[in-house]
Amino acid sequence: MKIELAPKRDTKKIIAFCSFIVLLGYAGFALSSKATKDVSASQLRFQTVKQSHLDIYTTAYGELSSAKERLLTAPAQGKVSEILVRPGTKILPETVILTLANPRLEQEVNAAKGQLAQQLAQREAFKFEQQSERLNYQGRIADIEADIERAELELSVNEDLLNLGVSSKIELQRAKLSVKQESKKLEFEKKKFDQFVEMQSYQLTQRDITIEQQQAQVALLEQQLDDMKVKAGISGSLQNLSVELGQSVQLGQSLAKVGSDEALIARLRLPQNQADQIDINAPVIIDTQKGYIKAHINRIESVVSNGTVLAEAILDDALTSNARPALSISAQVFVKHQQNTLHIEQTPGLRPRSKQAIFVRNANNQLQQKQVTFGELSKGQLTITDGLISGDELVTSDINKLLSYQKLNIVD
Repeated sequence: MKIELAPKRDTKKIIAFCSFIVLLGYAGFALSSKATKDVSASQLRFQTVKQSHLDIYTTAYGELSSAKERLLTAPAQGKVSEILVRPGTKILPETVILTLANPRLEQEVNAAKGQLAQQLAQREAFKFEQQSERLNYQGRIADIEADIERAELELSVNEDLLNLGVSSKIELQRAKLSVKQESKKLEFEKKKFDQFVEMQSYQLTQRDITIEQQQAQVALLEQQLDDMKVKAGISGSLQNLSVELGQSVQLGQSLAKVGSDEALIARLRLPQNQADQIDINAPVIIDTQKGYIKAHINRIESVVSNGTVLAEAILDDALTSNARPALSISAQVFVKHQQNTLHIEQTPGLRPRSKQAIFVRNANNQLQQKQVTFGELSKGQLTITDGLISGDELVTSDINKLLSYQKLNIVD
């Protein structure tokens, strides 16, 4: 029977290899945890932590926009026959932007004018007809009044003759009856005349109403025809033109948009995480690259889009020379007032709302590594929420390559 023996392990080699690994790890540990390293003072820049009351502002971006905007629409169906102004041109309220042509509308205006002229002529003719009727009534009344005078004269004569015994009583009664009949006839005729005058007044009123309606129709059509010369309506500039020459448009179709140049507002996109901390009327400082404009928040929308909330600010100062609609701007928007806040000036490498390893000068004139938590950035001032106290001097120069050391010695 053949017995195979396992090969004898090289114990010395294994021990040597393990020792090497241990030494290598220790060397790495010693290197990484080395207590100190020298650094030249000329390479270092320091900044002292301050503590004071601080207004917190957030940075927002946006653009200037017209405070007054007007959408120009087609007053009637037509075709663009002339374009007089292109986008970007300064305009006045009476500036004609474009002209629309509509032959049918012109025919309607002429037809309405003709109908109005006809109604006016008919009214004048009606007035003459009614005047003639009044004269006829007045003539009949005059005849009746003359008959009454004759009857009264005959009655008077018969009374005198009866006193003399010449006339009979029946003649006197007949004369009295004649006066009475003519008087009633006169009263009836006058009532008819009064009713005729009243009826004529109503008829004239009805004709006047019809004429007024036709005049309003003519004015409406004439206004539509005049509106075919599309005017700006406000001072400012033409912002957008939606049609081309020769294009047919329908009633109410959008033609162009005009906006004010002098009356402007700012539309700002606020960071979502700070929008709910900003109040209406919060102060705003707008930077147009050619100066600053003070403003205040007037409106904040509730809809979040791409991490921002749209807000509107009213300008309180005079405009800078380059201010115009659609100008890109940046702004500092007031968020809140913080008391006894630790802060420093922001320098490259220091990030808001972050926790970073920073070297701080200690009492032994060494640099001690600390974990520092930064808060909000406000107008170049970076707040500190944890890790430092007022008066601490922290290194602001770039020595990140030395972050493997916990302490650094400052040497001249």
